[in-house]
Amino acid sequence: MYKQRRVGLTTALMAGGPKAAEGRARLRVLAWPGYAEPETIKSFEHITGAAVELTLIDSDLDLWQKMNAKQAANFDVFAVNTAELQRYVQQGLVAKVEPGLIPNLARQLPRFRKPGAIPGIGAGKEFVGVPFAYAEMGLLYDRKQLRRPPESVAALWDKSLSGRVIAYNGGTHNFSLAAQALGLPAPFKLAESNWAPAVEQLIALRRNAGGFYTQPEESVALFKSRQAALMFANFGRQQLLLLKAAGVDAAYQIPKEGALAWLDCWVITHAAQNSGLAHAWINHLLDEPASRLLTSRQGLGNTTQATADYGSEDKLVWLQPVESEERRNRLWHRIISGDRAAKVLAA
Repeated sequence: MYKQRRVGLTTALMAGGPKAAEGRARLRVLAWPGYAEPETIKSFEHITGAAVELTLIDSDLDLWQKMNAKQAANFDVFAVNTAELQRYVQQGLVAKVEPGLIPNLARQLPRFRKPGAIPGIGAGKEFVGVPFAYAEMGLLYDRKQLRRPPESVAALWDKSLSGRVIAYNGGTHNFSLAAQALGLPAPFKLAESNWAPAVEQLIALRRNAGGFYTQPEESVALFKSRQAALMFANFGRQQLLLLKAAGVDAAYQIPKEGALAWLDCWVITHAAQNSGLAHAWINHLLDEPASRLLTSRQGLGNTTQATADYGSEDKLVWLQPVESEERRNRLWHRIISGDRAAKVLAA
């Protein structure tokens, strides 16, 4: 019965759409690696009779450049995180999503069926982003060195772990992390009076850490070479998989303050040639096979299945646009270079 409903929906959506050169409708997808696996594309093409043209991105900047005013017409649907989505809304690059055309929304976990509770997912009263993939920035630890899971982000500043903490080399997320450690209510919107305490907090982190990384593989190498006990997992459970593969008896913990977390959504472009086919794509990506592949191959959470790794009740703090990425990264550069607080704040 479900298969018949899906095929019937897709057939209706494709009616009258533009045709590719070979006589097939086409869908132009812009996405991160691993979001549209070959099997997923093949099954979508089989069900719809359409041809999928996939373009991959490797950074938020790459996505922004490909979706600028001159190139946006080249794509029908794309994946973007909620902290970035409003940039595209403000530029008029996205279209409203029609929930009635995506029956698989009913398969999503409860936390993702409340778009009003997820910052940045809408445009006024309109629904523009469909949650698809996520990862939280929890704490990774070596169970041979730490018998008990670290309960708080404050563990990163634990002086008994001096030199055995691995941290992320990035100002945007680190200032939010410092805000959590300080108990500030708005980690993404620092008040002017919060900057000095946050800088002091990050200087203390620099002094306690045994190393800083920018890529997942680099974090594993540092963790092993420094015989680290604890790490801030900017890339989430992907790093847990890598550490275990490297022979570390690693475990993962969501701190009591909640874990900073990114959430990627499927979005339909304002220039979509076939909005119905774009809705059908999103519906297909929320089906069980695509959701399972996202988690099993990429180590990411999907929005339809609670697993042992990704539960439905974990405390997550969805990323939001910060008050100034430029200021955060400029100050972080001075901090990581070894400057004292007065010099950092004078920058």
